[in-house]
Amino acid sequence: MTPIVSIQNLTKTYKSGLQALKPTSLDIRPGEIFALLGPNGAGKTTLISIICGIVTPTSGTVIADGHDIQEEYRDARMKIGLVPQELTSDRFETVWNTVRFSRGLFGRAPDDAYIEKVLRDLTLWEKRKDILQTLSGGMKRRVMIAKALSHEPSILFLDEPTAGVDVELRRDMWALVRRLRDDGVTIILTTHYIDEAEEMADRIGVINKGELILVEEKATLIKKLGKKQLTLVLQEPMTAVPAELAEWNLALKDGGHELEYTFDANAERKGIASLLRRVTDLNIGFRDVHTTQSSLEDIFVSLVSERGRA
Repeated sequence: MTPIVSIQNLTKTYKSGLQALKPTSLDIRPGEIFALLGPNGAGKTTLISIICGIVTPTSGTVIADGHDIQEEYRDARMKIGLVPQELTSDRFETVWNTVRFSRGLFGRAPDDAYIEKVLRDLTLWEKRKDILQTLSGGMKRRVMIAKALSHEPSILFLDEPTAGVDVELRRDMWALVRRLRDDGVTIILTTHYIDEAEEMADRIGVINKGELILVEEKATLIKKLGKKQLTLVLQEPMTAVPAELAEWNLALKDGGHELEYTFDANAERKGIASLLRRVTDLNIGFRDVHTTQSSLEDIFVSLVSERGRA
């Protein structure tokens, strides 16, 4: 499958000497939702800004839906919609005029039927005559998405799309992104909300200090790097793990009230069964057993921490 966005050896170094983006190569598949995770200042916005033609790279190439972003800037930019992190628009203009004008900026012929569809899809149709400054923050963000979609792009970049909005609106935005993907739009989003990536993404990239340190299918990432914990809730607290249980590398939690066994779910064969037998043999009473699995947040923190120490 030909990637819809192909990034090869892309770098950005500013005159100050700051290397905002280290050599980065990445292919984005048509029709996927790709989440780019990273802490503040990691290089997420720099990477997006280069692809969207806002920042000039120091080296490397980007092909967007068949067009080189530097050699064929206008054609490439036509394929891309960008919803920036900051809400920027003429606050004294109506929703309808704002979106319609944005379409014209890309040289698209007027198409009021399409603009109406976009506004209806974004639950903005009833607000079409409203002045932007009268809208709530959530509605203004929807208008930014409508502007980005006005010229019918095949690729949509969302830079921190739900920053500063409430939980209910975040879930509405998630549903909207899925609908866009179902309509054939490829979505690339940056976020520092781990649950956002876990909920929506098909693939996840982790960027830190300007370096793309990992790209993986979401399910594979959690399966490969996620660990499981078996927790025994003890009837009586312990002050130390008995020497007879040393081979399981157990940890005492909750003030000695819990014994935690961390294991690889894929490799686990008989450790749990032998552990439970040994605990019973030692007359260690427990009143509950439960298991948990590492979340994407746990994996992300671990990856960034490891790279930070390297």
